[in-house]
Amino acid sequence: MTGSGPLAGVRIVELVGIGPAPFAAMMLADMGAEVLRIHPVKARGTVGNLNSASDVLARNRLSIGLDLKSDAGRACLLDLVSQADGMMEGFRPGVMERLGLGPDICLERNPALVFGRMTGWGQDGPLAPRAGHDINYIALTGILNGLGTPEKPVVPLNLIGDFGGGGMLLAFGMVCAILSARTSGRGQVVDAAMVDGAAALSAMIHGMRAGGWWPGGRAENMLDGGAFYYGVYACADGRHLAIGAIEPQFLATLLTTLGLDPADFQPQDDRSLWPGFRARLEEIIASRTRDEWATIFEGLDACVSPILDWDEAMDHPHNRARGTFIEVEGVPQPAPAPRFSGTPAAPPRPPSPPDRDPDQALAGWGIDADRVRSLIADGALKGPASSE
Repeated sequence: MTGSGPLAGVRIVELVGIGPAPFAAMMLADMGAEVLRIHPVKARGTVGNLNSASDVLARNRLSIGLDLKSDAGRACLLDLVSQADGMMEGFRPGVMERLGLGPDICLERNPALVFGRMTGWGQDGPLAPRAGHDINYIALTGILNGLGTPEKPVVPLNLIGDFGGGGMLLAFGMVCAILSARTSGRGQVVDAAMVDGAAALSAMIHGMRAGGWWPGGRAENMLDGGAFYYGVYACADGRHLAIGAIEPQFLATLLTTLGLDPADFQPQDDRSLWPGFRARLEEIIASRTRDEWATIFEGLDACVSPILDWDEAMDHPHNRARGTFIEVEGVPQPAPAPRFSGTPAAPPRPPSPPDRDPDQALAGWGIDADRVRSLIADGALKGPASSE
């Protein structure tokens, strides 16, 4: 699958995992990189959601099933690596080395290769060999402690560790290292750890703490729901408004639209006054439904938005106008982002199961039809519609 977009011409071998590494590969493929997914040879075409029509993270790539525990499978992977700009894997530290496919071996075969490694804790450190998930990584960065109510932290889906601090970090690292390799001719290892990436996402908060702008505990600060002008308010119908009226002019518009005098809400950043200010806003906002308030604030610069559910978000006029969400063969999903004026991304293509067409998947990688048949006969490559 060759694509259009700013990364057209970049070739990546992706060893299939779950979560952040496939997300990183999706980001690269969305931007035009040719990414070949390598499943275990016994992987089914559909295992749960994996590579099914609804596996959005698998879009825009062809797939094969390859036995990396066999000599023939390893040799095939190294042949693919020799033609790639990068390879990505999301195993625990040491797994690739035990397979005989660690960075030293792959970089010996292709000195310009970028070897991307996605882990939770990183390639070294006391926790490197331990299991974990998004919630564990953001717990150790201090982020989870800062999210939620005064009573307890609240789980923020798995967006911070897995995707913002993980997959996005790996995609960024791959592009950085590929640019470097194209200048220097030297590849390298990208050690993308979710704990590191999540910590990086909190850079501004650390700066605010150091500067005295984040003095409180959880839900006591400007951006964590403590401030009366930045938070979530319940409406008459049980739905909610998001209010982010930080700047004085936006706050003034918010308050006057609510029928309040902005002078009564000063000084704005006196934290001792926030509970009382919030109580006054809560009483008024609870008097109308969410959609009534959305209509009232429509067109005003008050930084007020209705909090939408998943289905409502896809149908919102702004998102429809932007094409923020699309359908690919009936599966609703986010469109590729960001957007480029000169090298736009092509419309996404649905996932490709590993047993669909190995000849097609490998045709552009120098693996001819005879070798494909030989690999299938040896059991090193998953054949079309073969059973487990």
